[in-house]
Amino acid sequence: MRYNFKAIEQKWQKKWEDARIFEAEDFSDKPKFYGLVEFPYPSGAGMHVGHIKAYSSIEVVARKRRMQGYNVLFPIGFDAFGLPTENYAIKTGKHPRVITDTNIEKFSTQLKSVGFSFDWSRVVDTTDEDYYKWTQWIFLKMFEKGLVFRDNALVNYCPHCKVVLSNEDSQGGKCDICHSDVVQKSKTVWYLKITEYADKLLQGLSEVDYPENVKQQQENWIGKSTGAFVNFTIDGIDEKLEIYTTRPDTLFGVTFMVMAPEHPLIDKYADRISNMDAIENYRNECAKKTEFERTQLVKDKTGVKIEGLEAVNPLNGKKIPIFIADYVMMGYGTGAIMAVPAHDQRDYDFAKEFGVDIIEVIKGGDISVEAYTGDGEMVNSDFLNGLTKKKDSIEKVIGVLAERGIGHAGVQFKMKDWAFNRQRYWGEPIPLIHCPECGIVAVPYEELPLRLPKVENFEPGADGESPLANIEAFVNCKCPKCGGDAKRETDTMPQWAGSSWYFLRYIDPKNDNELASMDKLKYWMPVDWYNGGMEHVTRHMIYSRFWHHFLYDEGYVNTAEPYAKRSIQGLILGPDGDKMSKSKGNVVDPLDIVEDLGADTLRTYVLFMGDYGAATPWNDSSMRGCKRFLERVASLTDIITEGEETPELTVPLHRAIKKVSADIEETKFNTAIATLMALINTISKVGKMTKGELEAFIKLLSPFAPHLCEEIWENLGHDDFLALAAWPEYDEAKTVEDTVEVGVQVNGKLKNTVAIPFNGEKEEALSIAKADEKVAVAMEGKSIVKEIYVPNKIINFVVK
Repeated sequence: MRYNFKAIEQKWQKKWEDARIFEAEDFSDKPKFYGLVEFPYPSGAGMHVGHIKAYSSIEVVARKRRMQGYNVLFPIGFDAFGLPTENYAIKTGKHPRVITDTNIEKFSTQLKSVGFSFDWSRVVDTTDEDYYKWTQWIFLKMFEKGLVFRDNALVNYCPHCKVVLSNEDSQGGKCDICHSDVVQKSKTVWYLKITEYADKLLQGLSEVDYPENVKQQQENWIGKSTGAFVNFTIDGIDEKLEIYTTRPDTLFGVTFMVMAPEHPLIDKYADRISNMDAIENYRNECAKKTEFERTQLVKDKTGVKIEGLEAVNPLNGKKIPIFIADYVMMGYGTGAIMAVPAHDQRDYDFAKEFGVDIIEVIKGGDISVEAYTGDGEMVNSDFLNGLTKKKDSIEKVIGVLAERGIGHAGVQFKMKDWAFNRQRYWGEPIPLIHCPECGIVAVPYEELPLRLPKVENFEPGADGESPLANIEAFVNCKCPKCGGDAKRETDTMPQWAGSSWYFLRYIDPKNDNELASMDKLKYWMPVDWYNGGMEHVTRHMIYSRFWHHFLYDEGYVNTAEPYAKRSIQGLILGPDGDKMSKSKGNVVDPLDIVEDLGADTLRTYVLFMGDYGAATPWNDSSMRGCKRFLERVASLTDIITEGEETPELTVPLHRAIKKVSADIEETKFNTAIATLMALINTISKVGKMTKGELEAFIKLLSPFAPHLCEEIWENLGHDDFLALAAWPEYDEAKTVEDTVEVGVQVNGKLKNTVAIPFNGEKEEALSIAKADEKVAVAMEGKSIVKEIYVPNKIINFVVK
């Protein structure tokens, strides 16, 4: 058969769409499979090869599951709110709605051109009012439960985007959107209390099938630590300075304390502090630094001693100095720390810089050189002296703290509450109202969705104020409680909001009465397999797990965890081995490949190029090799012969069925394709195959190259879809050869190879070997001293 990929691919894409064969059926009697990929942000640049790789794993699994008789839900949608579209709208003067709709249409056409088997009847768009109605609904449910609060805080602010960023969106001191430097700014911020769910998020990891490195990243992100809260007093003042420490056993080694420059106690007791000018100057310098810059371990130690305030060590009563330093943040812990310079290197360096005492409390190091951070015997620690196990020391000191009423055991998390507002236009309006009489009031549920007003100007205000604040018709409203004049909240939600529950809406995308029917949720949830990038395993996955746990606690969903299994794809690097970027000129356009070599070639190569989870450079030569492989597959129709079975192909085919079936489940797509390449080499050597054998071959290949395989299926006389045909099954007995080739040696020298029954009796194997002409000649006139037989491997006759 001639391989005309352009005609074949357009033909089958239309046939699949017309027949709607990839649409999932609610409440089918078949076993269900819900496969999920991270829905794309529909940028103007369109699809790139990373999208192809990201979607191909679940695409292959979904196609296999359909052939295995499953009712498959494999949906697609668009995560379309966010800064890139809004920035482009400001630049071009086009409305974000117009830009988004154009980009979604373009993206959809591109996805369809690759032949992905998505259920296009369930598409969701996070910017659609019928969708974000339920995003707002979930937010209000959290508000009702006290999980939404407002606070003044130093925030990460991008002057270029004029927007507040979460820590997660400003890692490394750079804006996640425009990569500009982020600065610290005092702002009123809406938060979601994700920390309330920290323990549940950690416990839930034991119930899911995630790669260990994904679990580890989530555990590290949440950052649970156990320790103690300890109350230090301030000398001469009835004031406590609470700190949290994971090492209360080192309290006798505390020689100073450090407070955040913004700590409210400084202003409260400013009249007692003699160097407020120096403190204010230091505060001003800190305000210019990002949180990332302030908390770096490797940097110059800076700080100011507070002249006029001293703390008192609660265990030994010693007075110790208090400093302010930039590396202590008000947003972390209590905004103050105790410093044990003998056993913490940062404290050690600080103590050396400022001439503070260093007292050893754990034996084992040389504190004249550096801090000792290992374990050892407790010294200079009163009732702890002589103890050698850290656990025992911590337990004992916590007991004493509790007895004396100066501290208690406690837990803290590195993860902070989620900063949940943006001062931009293109996002979900936050459905809250500010009433001078009633305070903060929720928009009534029956008024949802609270729609984005139509505006011409999307520019944020000079101070980063939302453009919605300038629209009086939007801002001014009546309080739902008292009916008095009130004002709407003008901030919008971050882009992460819509992606925190989209997998639920796929289940019931047109439901006007609830986010999804419980009956449908019970049928489809949890997601059986979710694939995505490593960059989303903390922010997006933790956020969406948090929302899902909340909805589960409130009885709106049927599972505690949303995703039963998670897999990760590696990056596709440029041909030069570097990350693809336009500036380097190493970007590969997948649509060029579809046009020049075909979608099946692209699909096959992207999964053949290397380990699915690893970063792999693009290789044009290898891709063209995949095209040649598919051309050879197309030509198999020319060697079909009559009969039920080709004996020489029985074992190779059954082995291939076994191997490809297993490899798909283990995301070893490259070895699955390599197995089929090896099988076609065997077929070529044999020179013939039956119709049934070709059907089995194209069934194995069809998840990777579905267009070509559908065409061959039709060519073989079928009038149904190969995509819905039964997945081939192997016979374990037929994966083993009946005979095996073994070498026959005489006095350790190879004389010939013979075919013997696999796992046959020793006597039969020796008889066959002796009967071989070359072996017989080598032993002629000699007597056999010893016969050695290693089953299925080698025969050796020792003669003299």
